[in-house]
Formats: sequence, C-alpha cells, structure tokens
Amino acid sequence: MNKILVSLVAVLAGIGSVLPGVAQEVVAGLAASPIIIAPPQTPLAQTIKVGLSTAYNGAPKDTTAYTEAQKLYFFYGARHFEPIWLSTAANGDVAFSEPAQKILTLFEAAESEGLRPSDYLTPDLNPAGAKGDPLKLAALETAFSGAALRYATHLYNGRILPQSVDANLDIQPKKLDEAALLVQLALSPDPVSVLTALEPTHPEFLALKSALATFDDSKTDRPIQIATGPSLKPGMIDARVPTLRTRLDLPAVDDLVYDDATVEAMKLFQSNVGLDVDGVIGPASLVALNGGVPVTKADIIANMERWRWMPRDLGQFNVFVNIPEFRLAISRNGIEEYATRVVVGTVKNQTPVFSDNIRHIVVNPYWNVPSSIIKGEIAPAVMNNPAYIDNQNMDLLYNDEPVSPWQVDWSQVSSTNFPFRVRQRPGPGNALGQIKFLFPNKHDVYLHDTPSKALFSRSTRALSHGCVRVQNPMEFADALMANEPNISRTSLEAMFGPAERWVNPEKQIPVHMAYFTIRVGADGALKPYGDIYGHNAKLVAAMGLAKPSIAPEIIAEVNSIVDELSP
Repeated sequence: MNKILVSLVAVLAGIGSVLPGVAQEVVAGLAASPIIIAPPQTPLAQTIKVGLSTAYNGAPKDTTAYTEAQKLYFFYGARHFEPIWLSTAANGDVAFSEPAQKILTLFEAAESEGLRPSDYLTPDLNPAGAKGDPLKLAALETAFSGAALRYATHLYNGRILPQSVDANLDIQPKKLDEAALLVQLALSPDPVSVLTALEPTHPEFLALKSALATFDDSKTDRPIQIATGPSLKPGMIDARVPTLRTRLDLPAVDDLVYDDATVEAMKLFQSNVGLDVDGVIGPASLVALNGGVPVTKADIIANMERWRWMPRDLGQFNVFVNIPEFRLAISRNGIEEYATRVVVGTVKNQTPVFSDNIRHIVVNPYWNVPSSIIKGEIAPAVMNNPAYIDNQNMDLLYNDEPVSPWQVDWSQVSSTNFPFRVRQRPGPGNALGQIKFLFPNKHDVYLHDTPSKALFSRSTRALSHGCVRVQNPMEFADALMANEPNISRTSLEAMFGPAERWVNPEKQIPVHMAYFTIRVGADGALKPYGDIYGHNAKLVAAMGLAKPSIAPEIIAEVNSIVDELSP
C-alpha cells in the first residue's frame, strides 16, 4: 500500500504546479480557508489516511515529494479521507463512483486523442478484487487517482518528454496543479469537461484530431512509385528510368539512359511543384514524384503530440517559424498577416525548437562568430594567412580589445588553443546582413538578414549554422513593428551605415521556433513536409507507433546532401 501511495506521490511530483482556467480559482478559494484535517470515519478512510500520512511524514522537508504528499494529505484530510472514485453498496460490493465512470469513458476513447487506453485502463483498476479488503480498496482509490492524473498530464503536456527525443527540443512542460485538478474533478458535476479542457485549443491541433478520427491508411492514393536510390542526373544510366518515363507520361523507350526528353519533362514537373528546376532527381524531387511525403496515422499523432508541447497561448501577435517548412509567419489573433521564406540550420547545426520573445532589433550588426566556426574555419585560415581577417572585414579580439593579426606569433597558436574572439564588422558582406532580430537565449540563435540571397530559391533550405535567415528582412521588420508607433521600416532603414544601432520595441513579441511535419491549410487539407532533422521519426518510435513516413535511406541522403551544401 505504502509503495502505491509513494508511487502516486512521485507521479504528482513530476507533473508541476499550475492548472489552467477554472482550477486556479478553486486553489485560490482553498488557500483562503483554514486547513482542517477531518478524522476518518470508515475503515477505508483510515487506511487511506495511514498510507498518505506515511508518505507525507517520510518525505524530506523542502522537497517536491514532501510538498506533493502534503497536498494529497490535506486534500483527502479535508474530506475525512473518504475516497473520490469508489462507492460501496450495502452488501459490500465495490464499484466506481459516477464521476469515475465518466472518466473511464474517456480512458476507453483515448485513441481519439492520439493516446493509448492501456496507459490508463491498467490491471490495478479492478473493483471486483477489492471487496471487503480496506487495503485493496485504498490501493484501488489511489490507482485511479494516478490514472486520472496520468491522462490529464498526457492531454496537457503529451506522453513524451521532448528532451528524451532530442536535446535540440528545448521545451519545458507546462505546469499542472495536480491537487487543484483532484479538487476540481471531485466537485464538478461534469469531470469529463474538466479533463477535456486540458487539451490544446490550437486550430491546427483540432484539425489534426478531426483528421485522425476519419483517417484510413488504406485509402491513400499514390502515383506510380519511383524506387529510392542515388540522385539521378542528366545522361546517367539507371534502371529506374523506364518507370520514370511512365510516371511523366512519356513514350516508352528501350534504354536506361536519362536522356534529354526525360530531363525536359522532369524540369517541367519541377517547375509545376515549386522545386529547383535543374532536371536532377534528388531526394526532394523523388518525394514529389512519389506523391509527396505520405501522411500516416502515426505522423498525425506525432504532430498532435508536438502541439501539446507548445504553449497554450501563442500570443495575440506572434512570429511562428516552422523549421521543416522553411517558412516564417506573423499572425494576429490567429490570422496570418505576413509570411516569408527562411533558411534554417543544417542537420549538423540544427536550429533548436523553443519559444521566446523578440526584445531587440539590431541595425548594422556585428557578427560575433561562434566558437565552433572560429575553431573549424577562421583559425586555420588566419594562421595560414593573417590578411584573412581584414579581407573578411573582421576584428581579431583579445580580452575584448582589437589586435592586429600581423602582430601575433602564429607559430605559438593552434586551432584547438585559439585565444581570440572574432567578430565581423558591419557592412554589405556581413554574414548577418543589415539587420537582426534578437530574443536572447542560451542557444545564441536569432533571426537575421543575409547577403546569400540565392539560397532562398532552393526548395530545401537547411543551410545555416543554426540561426534563421529571413528572405525579406525589411518587409518582415515592417510587419513585425506594426504595433510600434515609433518604429517602422523607414526609420530602421534610415539607420543603415557603419555603426551598430540597437532598437528596443516597447512590446516584446512571442516567437516560436517550431517543428511540424504536417500543417493544416485554410481548406482543412493536410500538407506534409520533410522530416529534415529526423525529429518526427524519433518521436514516432518513442511513442511506439508505426514506421516513419520517410524511408531511412531518403533521410540519410537528404542529410548527406545538406551537409555538403552547408556554407
């Protein structure tokens, strides 16, 4: 019994401390009242009290376990330690109470939420085996509380801890006040509504949930499939060419050469679907030929999970960067006002997933070169040729003071023992372009301009060192400052010059670096995107779902290509 209660307390300790909405009012009401521990009046209540008291008094003070055990003890103590979920008939038969029965219907329908009924309908939820045994009745009571809290946590924060999927998913679980939730469930005539209120209200989450309810993998129509393999370039010989000709509605030809006629048909196809028009059949073109990235039920559930990781409130006015989509959008009250293309980090230098607030705009920025780039690129270059620093419009800094590279004895310096910082001065060739948008974070990632404009024409744009490059930065700046009376595109462009200038908006703007491989269009259609970092495949595996939608060999080829293209 004590083990069960201690386990429940451990579950509670891991959940956090703020329930949204009406539950907070319940806590406030309780906090304003004196705490009264009512004596137990039945053997079952006495057993519950003993177990909770043992967990409460056995936990070290000033610990989360102590706090959570105290909450449970006070909660049950205020109601004579009587159970919430059980009712006992005159003949001693035990059954779940009416509120518990309603919650059990949610457990049974958990698949409609993208969850697993078996996570909640566990073997220890068996009233028949507890008849006449106070110890088993108490265990049944606490087991149901644990299942209810587990279900609530999964609705609110998802089943999987983001960091367990990948360290670049820097997302902290939202806090949930478990004691307040138990109070709310015990007092509410409709506990189902209390729990369902915990699920995300984002329109795209609700659209995915709706799609899940009607999804049928077997009815997914696919065009004739081109087999995976190396990138196919004009003039190459490949066994897939005859199938490719059939796919492109060309006359059959009895050879395996990727000839001019087939290349031209492929270029037309690439143009029609918005890909780079080069006739080369690489990973992106192959996926498009095969009907795009196929949407599976597992992909829908994984994207629902990621929406549960997102803040409940994205902000009335916010910036949303969807990494797999290579796209940035500004929305107001859920309506998109501006969008542009972006370049994100390579597979090797991934853009992290997190939320923050844009606090500063920097015009004519210095680029403080990351240590990884200094070590891998700049240190070898300057040790080989001290003129490199001036040629790149850079400063070599020692103790934050500029030093001449010509005065350094480079024979005493190595790439691994490089005592200098490097920054690039403002100017047309600056890697950050003319403007950057800062939301200070531990990853040192931000949005910025770039002189490498040609990269935005590529269909796959995982090409940066981790920061997000914006295609039309001044248009973006103008849209971003829509709520700032004293800042505009005109005022920012007037600052262009050799000196770095900082501008601080009056209002901070929420920015979300997100990772969704399925987006929902205005027409309700699901639009899939490539899993460029493999986060979706890893989440699908962690959730015990089906095979990821993109074959591993395609993912490997994409990763290889984008690494080769990294600047």
